Amino acid sequence: MLRPITRTLSSSARTTRSLPSSLISARERGVPIDVHPEVEQALVEHRPLVALETTIVTHGLPYPVNLETAKSVERHVRSVGAIPATIGIIGGRVKIGLESAQLEYLADLRTNPGPVKLSRRDIAAAIALKKDGGTTCSATLIFAALAGIKVFATGGLGGVHRGGQDSMDISADLQELARCPVGLVSAGVKSILDIGRTLEYLETLGVPVVTYGETQDFPAFYSPSSGFKSPWRVNDPASAANILFTQWGLGMTNGVLFGAPIPASYASVGKELQEAVERAVQESQENGIDKRGKEVTPWLLERVRELTSGKSVASNIALIENTALKGAEIAVAYAELIKQQGTETRPRASGDIPAAVQHNNSTAKLVVIGSAAVDVVSQANVTSDADGSRGRQSTSPGTVDLSLGGVGRNIAEAAHRISTSRFQAQPSATVLVSSVGDDPLGRLLLEEMGRIGVRTDGVMTTRQRSAVCNMVLDSSRNLIGGVADMDITRSMQPEMVISQIIKYDPAIVAMDANVSPDVLRTIIQHCNAANITTFFEPTSVIKSVSILPAISSALRSNYDGSPVKFASPNLLELAELYKSACSDPWELTSHDYWWKTIDNFSIGTEFRLSLEQLARQDAGSNGRTLSFLMDQGVAQMAINLLPFFQHLVIKCGDLGVLLAMRFPGDNPTAWVGERSDVRRRLIIAHGKAETVVIKHYPAHMIDPQYVVSVTGAGDSLVGAVLAALVQDRSAFSNPESLDGVIELGQSAAIETLRSPFAVSPSLSV
Repeated sequence: MLRPITRTLSSSARTTRSLPSSLISARERGVPIDVHPEVEQALVEHRPLVALETTIVTHGLPYPVNLETAKSVERHVRSVGAIPATIGIIGGRVKIGLESAQLEYLADLRTNPGPVKLSRRDIAAAIALKKDGGTTCSATLIFAALAGIKVFATGGLGGVHRGGQDSMDISADLQELARCPVGLVSAGVKSILDIGRTLEYLETLGVPVVTYGETQDFPAFYSPSSGFKSPWRVNDPASAANILFTQWGLGMTNGVLFGAPIPASYASVGKELQEAVERAVQESQENGIDKRGKEVTPWLLERVRELTSGKSVASNIALIENTALKGAEIAVAYAELIKQQGTETRPRASGDIPAAVQHNNSTAKLVVIGSAAVDVVSQANVTSDADGSRGRQSTSPGTVDLSLGGVGRNIAEAAHRISTSRFQAQPSATVLVSSVGDDPLGRLLLEEMGRIGVRTDGVMTTRQRSAVCNMVLDSSRNLIGGVADMDITRSMQPEMVISQIIKYDPAIVAMDANVSPDVLRTIIQHCNAANITTFFEPTSVIKSVSILPAISSALRSNYDGSPVKFASPNLLELAELYKSACSDPWELTSHDYWWKTIDNFSIGTEFRLSLEQLARQDAGSNGRTLSFLMDQGVAQMAINLLPFFQHLVIKCGDLGVLLAMRFPGDNPTAWVGERSDVRRRLIIAHGKAETVVIKHYPAHMIDPQYVVSVTGAGDSLVGAVLAALVQDRSAFSNPESLDGVIELGQSAAIETLRSPFAVSPSLSV
């Protein structure tokens, strides 16, 4: 009897785990956005985040001061419990949260002088042309709003330039602040600008201006007072956060400007710096620099630095560190408000497009990651050259069938059908994570999967071609050629896949080998850390070894236990996995962990004698024996792979199913009391700290005349096993429940063999 499992994660925690719909939609439309895993985790858990710009890195300060400042600002954000999300563009990809190496790459202008200064007008061009760039206030506001980040800290806001009433030179920062629901914390408006007109323009745009300090004076970058007053004042993070929270509650889509005065210790030099600003502005007017658009501000800041012998740089650093600290405090307070209110949805930015709404519950017990494809099968009616066409290019009369395919999709459909029919699970229990193109085949896949009832809210739409497998058969249904276009599946990015896993919070993650090794490695790393069960389907002999980099990475990190919990190779894939694991470049069987684990198995003479007896047993009703276990080294290879895969479900075709399993001694199971029994096709070794089990299940026989298609039979078996494991993750730990699982899987495979579809619809009955 399969028992329902109990998840330890509370329902309240599960309901809050969703990414902003604007970010999901952008990714689905193929926008190259990479969200740092730490930032992504914070987004789904509503932890405090602070967006940081990169123009100060690429254009604001000289190297290496720019890099040191950027790192210092991030440290200030972390010091109060918030997470920095430094935003930039590298190689045409938007980066929300930068690795240290990426920050250094943008900062070192000696070796990388090419980053451009990015405002709203530049974003699309920079992405399309694969440029590097530092984001200004306006661009950072756009990406912060897209990602659902509520607080952005910077040095000084752009504004109306001096003489702007004639030149109409007004920073895009102001318009962006009017349409992005983000709290921008700055040291006021850059003092090189017309502060009075800037405040008037912000009033026209409907942007609240709030001084974050002890007086109502609006700060002027290097000075705590500009001579103008703010309409509002707060002096604690909770009040500032409440303003943002209230605007969200009212559905307002504009931002808020918080003016945080420069620290008092730097105020004394403010007058000297302001005099330098006035001189620099005058020089810019005299030499025509003031007419050069986005070149003006960097030139003025550099000239002020020269005139003040570097004093402006020290003040610049101090004020940006201060705004980062204040912004982080506000972000922490905002996160606390979200927590107190029990809010399950984030504030929606203007222009958000809702994510898929097939299911109100965004969680899923099973996430299947892999390919979704359209299978095109062409079968010729003739095999002779009676019509005179053989030997020259020509079409042949015959049939062309179109159906849904893709290993990941097949597994997800089989698991869905069995879960809902056999176990009465909710239709939302299984979700497929894959990619399809924005093309007719992609729309066909989504429409048909939706008709079947398989969740499609995890399927991302991109600008690439949908996966398609075109097979050509002769009149006897023998494969004579074909073309498989599966590149879209391998183009899935690790960050996108992990965000989906975090979003759906599954008990089990299954993955097929059509995804890239980088994706597999990231999945294994994340799932092992999160105690999520992993299941690997090798897909083909060539692709089966793509899991080895993930295993190697886990061994380097001293992961304790089999890095992958389940794998389902066929006999050829098993042999390839073993050969590659023993060879360059992996040499996994030379690792200390492998030797230690094999030693713990304590495989002795009794086990080997039992294995020899089992090899002489009848394989089932096909008149063959199980000699392949010894002759082909199948049992030995399986045991040698158990340190890497805890349970192997080996598909042996008409020779049945072979299981190789290991159970650590510190987690006793029902197998502890079992002994080898060749009549039951069962061999057990009780080692020092491990129990190893080999179990064979004869094939379910089917009359060949009833076999319609072999495509998808193995996937149906895997889907059925997964459906059972979702109900009881410990099913393999009990001999009786294990028998039920494999019986279910083999029955599903037989049903699909009788069907023209990749997964038999009868699995729903």
